[in-house]
Amino acid sequence: MTSIFVFDSSLNDERPRRRLRLFQWFLAGIFLIYGVRLFTMQVLSGESYRQMSLDIAKRTTVLPARRGEIYDRNFIDPLVVNNDTFAVTITPAEVPEGAMGDLITRTAQLLGVPRREVDEKIPPQYYRLYQPLEIAANVPFEIVAVLAENLDTLPGLTWQAKPVRNYGDIGSLSHIIGYVGNITREELILLYNEGYQQGDTIGKLGIERQYDSILRGRDGLETRTVDVRGRHISRDLQRESPVMGKNLILTIDKSIQLLAEKALGTRMGAVVVMKPNGETLAMVSYPWYDPNLFNRSTMVAEYSALSRNLNNPFLNRAIQSMYPPASTFKILMSTALLSENLINPEVRINCTGGINYGGRLWRCWARGGHGWVNLQQGLAVSCDIYFWLTGRDHVGVDRINRYARSFGYGALTGIDLPGEIDGLVPSSQWKELRYHERWLAGDTMNISIGQGFTLVTPLQITNMVATVINDGIGYRPHVLKEIRDPVSGVVEQTIVPEIIHNMQGEVPAQVFETVRYNMRSVVTQGSARVDNIRAVELAGKTGTAEVGLPDRWHCWFTAYGPYNTTNHDEQVIVTVLVEASNPWDWWSPYATAIIFQGIFASQTYEEAITALGWQYLAPVQGRRE
Repeated sequence: MTSIFVFDSSLNDERPRRRLRLFQWFLAGIFLIYGVRLFTMQVLSGESYRQMSLDIAKRTTVLPARRGEIYDRNFIDPLVVNNDTFAVTITPAEVPEGAMGDLITRTAQLLGVPRREVDEKIPPQYYRLYQPLEIAANVPFEIVAVLAENLDTLPGLTWQAKPVRNYGDIGSLSHIIGYVGNITREELILLYNEGYQQGDTIGKLGIERQYDSILRGRDGLETRTVDVRGRHISRDLQRESPVMGKNLILTIDKSIQLLAEKALGTRMGAVVVMKPNGETLAMVSYPWYDPNLFNRSTMVAEYSALSRNLNNPFLNRAIQSMYPPASTFKILMSTALLSENLINPEVRINCTGGINYGGRLWRCWARGGHGWVNLQQGLAVSCDIYFWLTGRDHVGVDRINRYARSFGYGALTGIDLPGEIDGLVPSSQWKELRYHERWLAGDTMNISIGQGFTLVTPLQITNMVATVINDGIGYRPHVLKEIRDPVSGVVEQTIVPEIIHNMQGEVPAQVFETVRYNMRSVVTQGSARVDNIRAVELAGKTGTAEVGLPDRWHCWFTAYGPYNTTNHDEQVIVTVLVEASNPWDWWSPYATAIIFQGIFASQTYEEAITALGWQYLAPVQGRRE
């Protein structure tokens, strides 16, 4: 059977024509879509896109706010001001790909700093960031001029005016005022939601840190239109002016601070001068540091050296070091004995210089003994045996613990300075948990004279005396007095005294009156013997804390004056601690007397020691209470 195939040539002609028409319709559709889209962008939405193009070509610069100034209580000359300098920044996303390494190297050379310092401020994960990153601060105009000459070869680099803190010659005030520095990554993580950004300046220590949110103000913004090279191409300028931070007025008196600083001298230790309502007039800790070092090009090396210094110049010993309170603790013991009626204050105890207890000889500081002494005489001459026996046989560890905490020991005072520590008030439970040993009567004897486990700060000692002066009321110590508007000087906030503990329901007022009378005896007939001050009558207590060395002791003296007034506004408390790391010279009572003489006679340190006849005073070697 033969098959017949018929070939229709018309089919072959039709298929290419159909495909061509489909392709033509496809192209027409694409052109129609693009035409509609272009019409929409250029006509209907043209103004919007033109505005977007302008925004893309705009560069926004942060205008750093000036930090508020800091004054002493007299509000005359500022302790801390601002100097105008420049800050250099790099916007990583504006640097061509692969050029960051060369840019960092060249910028570091022009700034005169190690390449590593710039490299650390622009980690690789920031290379696509459009936000300017500060790489150098406190840059002088001469270097900025050099950068400007080389700007075409430094893509992404710019600079702007930035005020820098100038702390002048504040000496020992450095521990109170602190310093500022660039915000760290860790700080930024914690504070980002509070408005802080990369490159911000933030307080690091002292008042600068405590009140950073008040001092820092609000940064401004300046927006300009620029070309691809970053040059301004129009005169339009949008500016939001920065707002300066508030001015802070401290309770510190600059003249008293200098007086206390010189009275302590180059002895490692601390001085606190405070009013009974908590206003801190002076706070000295030696050694101190110069906060202006953070503005110098040698900052890294200097800071590293200070950090390694075994004398810890960054440590504020007034609130960040704790010591045995020694015989100053006998003020607390006297209060407990009188308040609880545990012993007749006229009952005499014979101090022969030592007692045997627990298989050992307990020696009073006066090896020859004090003879028969009652409570007043025991405090005046600081008899260890009197307080060993009354503490062990009458007061007991639980009462001692309770009164110590009522006076504020073992807890933060809450002073408005960062880094305060709370000290230690031991108890029988504490010893069992800490050492897995039971409390012994010998432990009670030790803490009865301020030795053993008890640890306090100089500020806590000062606040304890303030509580005695105030008949049982203790106020929170503070160094901020007022917040003022930086332009008008109007007071916006005044810090009022805040009660932190009240013993009036526990201890009768006449008890504190008796304790104050006995403290007066310490000065007139007891262990202090600094009653040659004619400017003011004092009451106080000495203390010598053993530290396990045969010829070194912590030396305390805490006192207040005038003694003969009930007007607390006129009274001042001074506490001086000289650490055992210094050669023994029993200096604390002398330093205290010099400070009181200077305050109440309106004298400088040099005038005070002349008035006291101590201008040629030699250190008293080996003298103890």
